[in-house]
Amino acid sequence: MAKNNIGPKRLVVGAHYGVKDWLVQRVTAVLMVVYTAVLFFMIFTSSTPSYEGWAELFAKQWFKLFSAVTLLALFYHAWVGIRDIWMDYIKPVGLRLFLQIATIGWLVACAAWSLQILWSV
Repeated sequence: MAKNNIGPKRLVVGAHYGVKDWLVQRVTAVLMVVYTAVLFFMIFTSSTPSYEGWAELFAKQWFKLFSAVTLLALFYHAWVGIRDIWMDYIKPVGLRLFLQIATIGWLVACAAWSLQILWSV
C-alpha cells in the first residue's frame, strides 16, 4: 500500500510553514514602498537637487532612523526570498547550507556597510 501524503494526515516537515514568511515579505514590502514615496516627496519638494540638499535631508534624525529601519527591512526581505529560493531549488543539503550561510554573511556585511554610510552623513 502506497503512503499517501495528501489530506488531513499529511506529513508536515521543515522549519518554515510559510505564513510568517509570507507576512514578513508583505510588511517589509509595504515599508519599502512607503519609504520610496516619502523619499520622492522630499526630493520633489526640495528647492535644489544638490549634495547640500541630500546632506540636509539625511541630517534629519527621523529620516536617518526611517532609512535605517527601511534598510534592515530590505535585507530581511531579501533574506526570506533568497532562503526560499535555496530551499526550493538546491537539493543537496551541504550546498544549500553553504549558500544560506554565504547569503547571511553577505547580507549582514551589506547591512553593516549601509548603516555605517547612513550614520556617517
